[in-house]
Amino acid sequence: MLFLLRTKRMLRYLSTPHSQCRCKSDVRLSALKNKITQGPGLKDFIMESTGASEVITHRPYIPYLPDIIQDTSKRKVYFDVYGCQMNLNDTEIVWSILKKEGFEKTEVEEEADVFLVMTCAIREGAETKIWHRLDHLRGFKRRRSLAKNMKPIKIGILGCMAERLKEKLIEKEKAVDVVAGPDSYRDLPRLLAVTESGQTAVNVLLSLDETYADVVPVRLNKGSVSAFISIMRGCDNMCTYCIVPFTRGRERSRPISSIVDEVKHLSESGVKEVTLLGQNVNSYRDVTQTTGKFDTSMAKGFKTVYKNKKGGLRFADLLDKVSAVDPEMRIRFTAAHPKDFPDEVLQVISSRPNICKSLHLPAQSGSSEVLERMRRGYTREAYLELVERVREVLPNVGLSTDMICGFCGETEDQFLETLSLMDIVDYNVAFLFSYSMREKTTAYRRYKDDVPEHVKRDRHRRMVELYRTKCQRMNEAEIGNIHLVLVEGTLPKTGQLLGRNELYIKVVLDRAVLPAGGGERQIAPGDYVAVRILSARSSVLTGEPLYHTTIGEFYRDYGWADRFALKG
Repeated sequence: MLFLLRTKRMLRYLSTPHSQCRCKSDVRLSALKNKITQGPGLKDFIMESTGASEVITHRPYIPYLPDIIQDTSKRKVYFDVYGCQMNLNDTEIVWSILKKEGFEKTEVEEEADVFLVMTCAIREGAETKIWHRLDHLRGFKRRRSLAKNMKPIKIGILGCMAERLKEKLIEKEKAVDVVAGPDSYRDLPRLLAVTESGQTAVNVLLSLDETYADVVPVRLNKGSVSAFISIMRGCDNMCTYCIVPFTRGRERSRPISSIVDEVKHLSESGVKEVTLLGQNVNSYRDVTQTTGKFDTSMAKGFKTVYKNKKGGLRFADLLDKVSAVDPEMRIRFTAAHPKDFPDEVLQVISSRPNICKSLHLPAQSGSSEVLERMRRGYTREAYLELVERVREVLPNVGLSTDMICGFCGETEDQFLETLSLMDIVDYNVAFLFSYSMREKTTAYRRYKDDVPEHVKRDRHRRMVELYRTKCQRMNEAEIGNIHLVLVEGTLPKTGQLLGRNELYIKVVLDRAVLPAGGGERQIAPGDYVAVRILSARSSVLTGEPLYHTTIGEFYRDYGWADRFALKG
């Protein structure tokens, strides 16, 4: 330390105009700086002051741990992703963390050293698929262990199923080496290292503040023109049928600044569409910034089990800032609770052409009695009033929903109310499920799963039939209209291009050279194309490409009410 003080004094002296050697100061100063650079470092001063013979400045070798724990880099990871879009984004977060530690990614099973299965626990069907996958991986691991000169395989279970079934996974699945819940992905490098000593490593602790806001996800499909951004984690709604609050914890939101930075990064990378993700994105609340807002506001006729949350920037503020990053980037968001569609959110959506007018309003049931048992916080009448208000502010809006049939105590008459709601609302997209009871939920503790399986299957079939009939009718009404389509890729069998319109409906079109910017060029993924619809099925439209365009150009001369009434 004494040497450093003397050096600093010397440098100050040589730089002062009063120095007697001012004429040579620049030369001497440069020489001294060079000498310091090549001179002793922190290690030398520590050794001099403590008398130590050596100071370790590299990764230490620990003889009682296996060699692989010293450096887990170059291990190849294979990802299996199940469930929702949130799980895909979580996998990109995991890959970002592991990549920094030197892991490599592979899409070939035979090359993998580590299999990480991102799981879903929201329905029984999803868990069944994962158990089957684990059976396959167990056999693969056993065969690999018999091969000579091959690294042993490690299997990790991540996500919601890891938290919900941690004991069962450890006891039943002896082949599983790592169990990591949604809030413990930062710990994965350590967990994988621990398994090299033969232990099973588990971390399923839920967090009150983990949002991975500082982790920049590494996209698994870099060629995709669309991307997902997680804006929040957890859920506070506590619907009686839902396992999410118990597997992903309490609701917490990322700061707006980190989300905007990620959108900018994706825009610069050529991404043309981002989807904001969360269990309930519309209740987003950034409390890191001061605001004049106080209580949360909900749609008319809706209530919630928790007290009004105070302070923080809201989802309308987030949408405003995110949509302003790149006017030629489409903005979508999911999932949502219908209670969180107050007028300020609808007004922001209506004011920005690049925010898709396709809203997710999960009804879950059309019966007020069933909705009360589900603890959804609204009645059938309140839901229909919200739909009417949405269509008043956003003419020709596209609506999507989630519906559950066969919930505890559902009668035939109550189910018929669900069908009538679907008939009234005209959903463009619907996700339809038979109820499967989940442990830990309120329904598991309070209600009986008393609707027979064959009745559930029949009701599900009837929901699907009605939905397809309605979609066929609505899509046929679009024949002759011109839609703005974002081209996403190519259909392998036909070689035709596949894209989506603003309402997230698939549109198939032929390859073509089209007018673009005063010239012509071939259609490619990432292009916005005006497409005249020629034919329709319940789930896909087929059209004729007309010309290259942009969001701004396509909607410049048309109000929102006319945007699907553009006749060729």
